[in-house]
Amino acid sequence: MKVIESLKNILIEQVGSYGDLLDILHKERGHLLNLEASEVEHISKEKDTIVLKLRLLEEERLRLMKELSTEAVAGCDMSLKRLSELTGDDTFQFIRLQLLSLLQGIREMNGFNRAIIERSLTAVKNTLQFLEPFERRGNQTQKGTLLSKEA
Repeated sequence: MKVIESLKNILIEQVGSYGDLLDILHKERGHLLNLEASEVEHISKEKDTIVLKLRLLEEERLRLMKELSTEAVAGCDMSLKRLSELTGDDTFQFIRLQLLSLLQGIREMNGFNRAIIERSLTAVKNTLQFLEPFERRGNQTQKGTLLSKEA
């Protein structure tokens, strides 16, 4: 049963980390809307750290789940729902629902932030295209006189 407790602790830590990631994505949205590039860069570093932590937690969770599935029933795929049924511990079902909710929120927030970034990039691209002809004129080093056709 030590494996089950370790798994429960890993899952609780995952829920907390996914919650932190969702909070950071909310902050990122605010900084994107306010065009605060330095803050977005700082948030990006925080996201990278949390994602790395989540990958490590996921690897450990998978290792523990594999260990449990070999102990419990050979060849049986172990899911949180199945684990809840086998152990009679509803905590696993509750954690499963929390994870599903957090992952859905993260997916939605990522989509929203992606749309903001794409819109901002399009605006910058259009502005640069608009200014490009003026830049070419300003860089000309031709000697001579500019004559106007207006009389």
